[in-house]
Amino acid sequence: MMTAQTGPSSAEPPPTEHHRLGLALILVAAFMVVLDFSIVNVALSSIQHELGISAASVQWVVTAYAITFGGLLILGGRAGDLYGRRRLFMVGIGVFTAASLSGGLASDPLLLIASRMVQGCGAAMVAPAALSLITTGFPEGPRRTRALGLYGATASVGFVAGQVLGGVLVEFFSWRSVFLVNIPVGLAALLLSPRLLRESRLSRAGRHLDAVGATLVTGAVAAPR
Repeated sequence: MMTAQTGPSSAEPPPTEHHRLGLALILVAAFMVVLDFSIVNVALSSIQHELGISAASVQWVVTAYAITFGGLLILGGRAGDLYGRRRLFMVGIGVFTAASLSGGLASDPLLLIASRMVQGCGAAMVAPAALSLITTGFPEGPRRTRALGLYGATASVGFVAGQVLGGVLVEFFSWRSVFLVNIPVGLAALLLSPRLLRESRLSRAGRHLDAVGATLVTGAVAAPR
């Protein structure tokens, strides 16, 4: 009588609670940085009225974030590959949270716009690091596909939710709350990241960051026409 030989199963192991919580943390961070694209739009009239700035100048509260985020995104992804994705994820969240506090407490238009630029820098570190943490933390297959799908859906929902959440915060609190709401989320993410996320990086041999190129591209986009 012959017995069937058993070999290693090719089935994907079920996700652990640790993996689920790590993914949830990444999704919350992605939601937060995308949310800030639209949540501030609702507060612009209140910001203009309280700080006494022109309609043209107040638009820079939105534009400054978008320019630094978009201009430094590739550099942020490269830095995460070389210096550690979790490390850059945490640094980005720290920068984003500190800039949110500065923006929420700002009483000068220039300080508010500068805070938004720094927020964009933090977001440019968080976004690519979060995506890389998914691709390196989940094996290729259905689990990674689901995680990437959730990441994309979360980013889409975050952009739309900003309009609603911004309106609620401005109506019941003040324009400053659209910045200060990021602080507890950011602090929680900083505390949980070392426990829930695994570090990963590429070899740095023969690789470098093109910081000058990224700065020139960002400056060219921001330069007045």
